[in-house]
Amino acid sequence: MQDSTPESGGSARPDEERREEAVAESGSASWLQRVFEEARGDSQLSVLPAEPPPVTVVAVERYLAEAQSAGAAQYWYDVTLASGAHQERCYLAPRLNGLVQRAHLHAGVRLRLTRCSYRYEEKRLNYGFPCLEELELDLACSDEPTPAALPRGRLLPLRGDKKHYLPLWNNEDPYGDVWVAVKPQAKVNVNVSKLISLGQLEMTWRSRVHYHPLLVRVLHKSRLRYYGRPEKKVDMPYQAYFEVADGSGMMSMVLWNSLCPEWYNSMKVGTVLLLEQYAVKTSYPFKTKPTPGDSQMKRFSTIEISLNVRDPSTKITIIPEEMVKPEWGLPEVKYRFITRSELDGLPNNHSCDVIGLVTFVGRAERTRKKEHGEDFWLYRWAHAIDGTSDQPFILELFASSQPEVFENIHPMTYLVCTQMRVVRDLTENLSITVYLTTSNESQIFITGWHRGQPYTKDTKVRNFIQWTKTQNEVDQMEKAVIGGYYPFPRPPNNFLKYCKNNKVESVLKAIGETGKEIEDLHYREHKRIAVQGIISSIRYVSCSNVAEEASGVEVAQEDNSQSLESSAASKEDSVHKEKGTNLQNREVKSFLESQYTPGEKHHHQALLSQKTSVKRKMPHRLDTDAQQRSASVTPVSSHHYFTRSARRKLGLDEFQHEDTVQDKNRQTLSDSSQHSTDQEEMSDILETEEAGRACGLWQSDLWAQVKDKLMKYLHHSTVFPESIPRKFDYAHRDFLMQQYNLHAAVHQPKETRTHKNISDFKSASGLGYYEVTILGINHDVAIDVAFLPLFCPDDPHLFQLEDIENDTLLSCMSCISASQQPASSNGRLPGVFPLSDEIVKAAMDLDGKHVVCILDICHLGGDKVEVFLSKIYKTVEPNVLDAV
Repeated sequence: MQDSTPESGGSARPDEERREEAVAESGSASWLQRVFEEARGDSQLSVLPAEPPPVTVVAVERYLAEAQSAGAAQYWYDVTLASGAHQERCYLAPRLNGLVQRAHLHAGVRLRLTRCSYRYEEKRLNYGFPCLEELELDLACSDEPTPAALPRGRLLPLRGDKKHYLPLWNNEDPYGDVWVAVKPQAKVNVNVSKLISLGQLEMTWRSRVHYHPLLVRVLHKSRLRYYGRPEKKVDMPYQAYFEVADGSGMMSMVLWNSLCPEWYNSMKVGTVLLLEQYAVKTSYPFKTKPTPGDSQMKRFSTIEISLNVRDPSTKITIIPEEMVKPEWGLPEVKYRFITRSELDGLPNNHSCDVIGLVTFVGRAERTRKKEHGEDFWLYRWAHAIDGTSDQPFILELFASSQPEVFENIHPMTYLVCTQMRVVRDLTENLSITVYLTTSNESQIFITGWHRGQPYTKDTKVRNFIQWTKTQNEVDQMEKAVIGGYYPFPRPPNNFLKYCKNNKVESVLKAIGETGKEIEDLHYREHKRIAVQGIISSIRYVSCSNVAEEASGVEVAQEDNSQSLESSAASKEDSVHKEKGTNLQNREVKSFLESQYTPGEKHHHQALLSQKTSVKRKMPHRLDTDAQQRSASVTPVSSHHYFTRSARRKLGLDEFQHEDTVQDKNRQTLSDSSQHSTDQEEMSDILETEEAGRACGLWQSDLWAQVKDKLMKYLHHSTVFPESIPRKFDYAHRDFLMQQYNLHAAVHQPKETRTHKNISDFKSASGLGYYEVTILGINHDVAIDVAFLPLFCPDDPHLFQLEDIENDTLLSCMSCISASQQPASSNGRLPGVFPLSDEIVKAAMDLDGKHVVCILDICHLGGDKVEVFLSKIYKTVEPNVLDAV
């Protein structure tokens, strides 16, 4: 049996014992208990439940697998199920791991257990656990109320000998009760005469066995590093770097293994530590190094302080700030804050700190650390303004082991990011937007977490606070956007640069392989791939049809004729209530004077009035490619005339609603006029352009010839509601943050629920999108992808894509004017926008030519994968690639 662990200090008995006790206390077993008892008593240790009822997933938790044969799963998953008031933890058969990795199986979902088994751990006495072998997701019951999560305490993984769970979606964040939130501070008398300075330690460390105590201040803190491997036998394989300093200089300090869960959260930047019984080792030469705020500070780089749970057992004491004495000579934490107006003059890789008001925050996405591996970096994009420029800071924020902060970044909060690195390509056009990315030592803070931070004394931070006092909240709120597809950074203007440090053969994917690339994506994994092909068809889809095509069911759409009046009234009420209101009312006081502790909800009630829009039902549309296409290419009214060439380019011959008499009359007139060949070709071009404008569709002659002979045709042009950036609504901020964060490992039902759907929030991405068909260069495979023109009329810099101007076709498709109106007469369906002359001309310029298309693909969970066209490169000559 499993004994209590040293870390927990409490009992961690096998689930089997707890299950038997629960049955004895309740007097009757739940369905889950009965079916697992049946499996344990079966000769095959397996059972197929008859008519299994739906059960709810309460938690999905991940941990490192045992060392196995090559190709085996690197991680295992435990799933907590609820049947009525009873909850049961089960091991998920590794062949079902894909259900978790693609977010089919997640906390809150309902399922039916169709086959289960019971497994014994052969290396442990009298220990076993239930195993999920086969299951069916019960979407019909997805709206059933989810049971509240019961107090869980310290739980150990069911299988193997691991002592803790990992965060579900990355390895950098602390997860679970094993991570101590706050260590108590001790009031201790520091005997200065017994201390040794960092400078003295560096000079004498080789001649010592035991070292005198150190008194230091933490100046920099790294994210956690998890170095667990199936073959390693370390209970807590974690490591974290700190840069600590005293009056003599700065040195690295490493926190190892079990000390990380105990101390990492409490060792903050600015914390004063008394260290005893530590070890000293030669510095690891390849670790990253932060840029000191004080450029004059001496850095001791030959050795580092090593804190371990044994050999020796380090003693750590946190000294309360009010007990720190000036005569100790400890340095203050200094920063390198910059303003947005200063950013454009800074070189690549320059280190800096920034503060700003968040105007946009994107969804949480992941990128694979190693090809075919199961480890991911977690990140999101954000924009922040500081009033010194009309441009925002564009920030690439990787998880910094601060999940409570990372998951709660939203528009209208004050964001501080330290140790950021400037990213710019000096070989590119200098007009391309520069951005900042986090480093290994970056720390991120939002409203509610600023209190007591050393940066609140910085001059530029205080200048920013003064600027916010001049800003009206309503004006800034109207510019706020959250979530959706965010195509940044843009691919470079030259494909050879895109291929830098890679062979072209390894960069390019065959269009036929795209399906496999999409199938292999994990939940919220973002990937950029390059394919060769021929632009063969373009059609426009208005935003009013996006939800219909993505869901294939009836959707509620706002009736603008009725909702505009309501919206205007709501805005008028808001302005009236907000007159004279500036940002300091909500944020400034919280920034410097808040009495709230980190993590507490502290925002005031949203000041903007919200009114429910009148809704109407749109007709049902089946979600098939053919019907989508036929819905957009509409019957042409009697006064439109097309040559046969134009008809072929627009695909009009596929439809039987043409006026055949007028077609014959048009042909007779054409024959009798005896135009020259050149005049006919010019007429074809003109009529093709007019037809494109009329029908919202262009297709090449080549496409008309080969589309019915394809060996494979992939359809990935659906734009899901989750792909569209939304206008931020402060009153529903918790709901919006939940939508754009990753699924939580443990279900935590909120006290207040909203009946809102993500599609109810206004789009910030324009009027619609384009479906683009790319034909393979061998004319046997094709793929439909989407192009989403991104713009925000309230904030023109939000989706600023300057370098797209080098890409003629995509540049034309990006220029959708808000003044455009969907055609609603002349026999065309409502919601179909005309194609512009420029789009048709740019498409015809590429007619039949080989191009390289850069595709952004991202798994949104379940069966939803977005595929967006991000860039087009034209192949001019062999081995010479240029931008269109």
